[in-house]
Amino acid sequence: MPAISIDTFFACSLMVLLVLSAMAGTSKLLYPQLNNAGNENIAKRYKEISTYILLSAGTPSNWGENDKSIPETFGLAKADSDSPYELDIDKVSRLNTENRFALNYAQMFTILEMPDVSFGIEIKPVFDVAINHTATYAGTGETTYEFAIATERHGVSVPAELKYYVVAGDYLGTYSVYSSNGEASLNVTLSNTVDGPALLMVIARTTSNTKLMSFNACAFAHNSAEPKSTGTFLNLSPLNHVLNVSYNYPGLNLAKAYALTFDYSSSLTEAIHNNQSATYDIPHFSDSSPAMIVVAGRNSTTSFVEWTAYPQVPLQAGANFASSETLSDVFTYTYAVTLNSVIYECTVWVGGPKQ
Repeated sequence: MPAISIDTFFACSLMVLLVLSAMAGTSKLLYPQLNNAGNENIAKRYKEISTYILLSAGTPSNWGENDKSIPETFGLAKADSDSPYELDIDKVSRLNTENRFALNYAQMFTILEMPDVSFGIEIKPVFDVAINHTATYAGTGETTYEFAIATERHGVSVPAELKYYVVAGDYLGTYSVYSSNGEASLNVTLSNTVDGPALLMVIARTTSNTKLMSFNACAFAHNSAEPKSTGTFLNLSPLNHVLNVSYNYPGLNLAKAYALTFDYSSSLTEAIHNNQSATYDIPHFSDSSPAMIVVAGRNSTTSFVEWTAYPQVPLQAGANFASSETLSDVFTYTYAVTLNSVIYECTVWVGGPKQ
């Protein structure tokens, strides 16, 4: 697809956001009508429920920040925001089942206070970043790894600027920003004195709009066995700009922790540490970017590197309508939402019992 078509696509995404913004003034006032099982226009009611979840901050309005807080009413909007469909990064992170402070669906269902309605939510970047390790070249005292990077949406290439980071043990490598027509190659060279495994992280933003961003990571062996999947050794739960690290094995030794955005990188300082957990403060970065959180360490025999994102997306939460046999009226609504000034795609499914 020509670049002009890509630019048109992303312009349309922004238009969706603007149209939804124009609707927000009335949508925020809809809750009394939503809890009405006798509503004859079921599609209209379900649409209003989906917008209510995204436009309401819930009660208390800062419920996402407190890891022990179960909201009285459910809503994901950022409190006191002047921009509709701006979601709170902590409320969204607490929908991710990988976060130790996540709400479960029973809690969300109860606090929505609509017993005849089931719902599901997916939040993800507007486009995808694919990373493929294509070759390894062993040299004298160092090894070079070749990667192919693709940025695309539904199989269509997305022109983007790319920022690369590599973490291995206490090593952090930063690579220049590359402009890509949707495909790029990268060579990563590591000294053989660096302990692995290593993690390549890619943050991408479109050339047409800096608020359209995506990211991904790829772990690879370097002076190590094949890396374990993320989550094997640690649970990483960012919340209220604090990284909460829980050990899946006792007595792990953490070497380094980083927070990485498109424009900034920061080494994190341990605030609390014991033999089961640790915490780190996450800086408030000034750029509009997701933060990639990385922790490297080892147990008695194995080195590891784990990562997550803050806000903790992509995620899927709520009911699984794909396997449901008890619902007939299921409607799907897709929105452009913002988290820390970055635009994401949010899909809400709302369904009710068979009549």
